[in-house]
Amino acid sequence: MSKRRGKPAISTERPRDTAFVLHPASRLVRKTQASAGLTYLRDQALKLEEATGLALAIKLDVVHAETFDLPKINPGTFIGKGRVDAIGLLVEKLEPAVIVMDCALSPIQQRNLERAWNVKVIDRTGLILEIFGERARTREGTLQVDLAHLTYQKGRLVRTWTHLERQRGGVGFMGGPGERQIESDRRQIQEKITRIKKDLEAVGKRRTLHRKARQEVPYPIVALAGYTNAGKSTLFNRLTGAAVDAEDKLFATLDPTLRAITLPGGRKVILSDTVGFISDLPTELVAAFRATLEEVREADLILHVRDASNPEADAQKQDVLDVLASLGIKDDVPILECLNKVDLLEKVEAESVQNIARRHKDMLVISALTGRGLKPLLKRIEGLFGAQEPEVGITVEEGDGEVQAWLHSHARILGQKKSPGTITFRARLPEKAVGQFKKRFPGYQVKKKQAGVKARQKLTA
Repeated sequence: MSKRRGKPAISTERPRDTAFVLHPASRLVRKTQASAGLTYLRDQALKLEEATGLALAIKLDVVHAETFDLPKINPGTFIGKGRVDAIGLLVEKLEPAVIVMDCALSPIQQRNLERAWNVKVIDRTGLILEIFGERARTREGTLQVDLAHLTYQKGRLVRTWTHLERQRGGVGFMGGPGERQIESDRRQIQEKITRIKKDLEAVGKRRTLHRKARQEVPYPIVALAGYTNAGKSTLFNRLTGAAVDAEDKLFATLDPTLRAITLPGGRKVILSDTVGFISDLPTELVAAFRATLEEVREADLILHVRDASNPEADAQKQDVLDVLASLGIKDDVPILECLNKVDLLEKVEAESVQNIARRHKDMLVISALTGRGLKPLLKRIEGLFGAQEPEVGITVEEGDGEVQAWLHSHARILGQKKSPGTITFRARLPEKAVGQFKKRFPGYQVKKKQAGVKARQKLTA
């Protein structure tokens, strides 16, 4: 569909270690989805491409990638004996350092495959955890990744592929000879988990205090959400002038970043860039990053950034909605869809996407890279939040500079009229700010001229 899609990317360089990427396409999963009436069934070749991209994200040199049909799951090795033997022959020939299985393996399945192939095996969850381990920058992000990694490893005390061990003091893929050593390792992991949870609790309290402080300022929060590599950080940088890492790679952003932006009419909102989602996101990560994802949950508006050039755009949309639902976000937070990367589409495809957007009041076509559609996006955001603000009239003493300064920093001034000794301001002020004003300046009256309509009502009307 787009200009950039094709076969799974196979690296020709050898930056570090060689790898196989294997995507077992389960008939049972596809049959279950089809019987449920789901229309976003995944293209298995594109799933393989995504898995290869994950491997390349931690600088593995993918020398072989394949997808194959999986009639049923083998409890011992996940895949059948014939497939195990066939891959074993390739292993002897190409000698990869690691094999990536794009599925969720049980500890027993992982151990049996490693014994059969005599090579390190990691599954999709382990691979994503390694990417997160490399990308986390803040203390909170590092703690969250460590917690997820240790929780995942607690039941997998097998010898690690040493090149994937992170050198930040984490236990990693521990193991040792004998039951006594395994129990010791398990106890060490549990102690680290307990300590990290306490540290995260302290960090979480600070984040809650910051969030409460922001709530005291009547600026709405607009959160960017979407599939990984959909262009959220590029859009964030374009709108805020920030320099958040926005490389064309999976999970470029892990730690949330917030910036205030000014809308065309002068109103300020806080824009939040968050971690991207992905299909089959490990439950360990969802749990560990729940505090970070609270930024999305607490948002007044969510901009769902979608990669319109990706053939899997509809399936990716459902993945994102599933994660949002798991966070408790359903119909209580308005969502505005931003069909991004239209610059990568051919003219006919771009027109088709534009026609789709015209039929949906909560959908816009943009290009964060070129700036296309961003002015209409900002106007739409302003229209939604502007509708929430009642128009008020406040008469203040001409010499009361504190009140006037507060109004100029918190309200959208529509006009003012001077009288002897007083100034009457006509302004739009959020309901929350009206309460703050009355509490801080009880000697002044706020006369409401017009009631507003909440953004979520306008979006769903």
